[in-house]
Amino acid sequence: MSIGAALAVIYFGNRPEDGGGVTNSVLLLAVLAGLAVWYLTRPGGKPVS
Repeated sequence: MSIGAALAVIYFGNRPEDGGGVTNSVLLLAVLAGLAVWYLTRPGGKPVS
């Protein structure tokens, strides 16, 4: 899910009509979105010992 969120940010943040591609800020936002989704969807239980 986190990879999908990051790819969605990159996809929707891309502006080919402006003549530019993906900027560094879009990449940073994609990484932050991926980390946020991973943090919110990680298993909450204790590890099995």
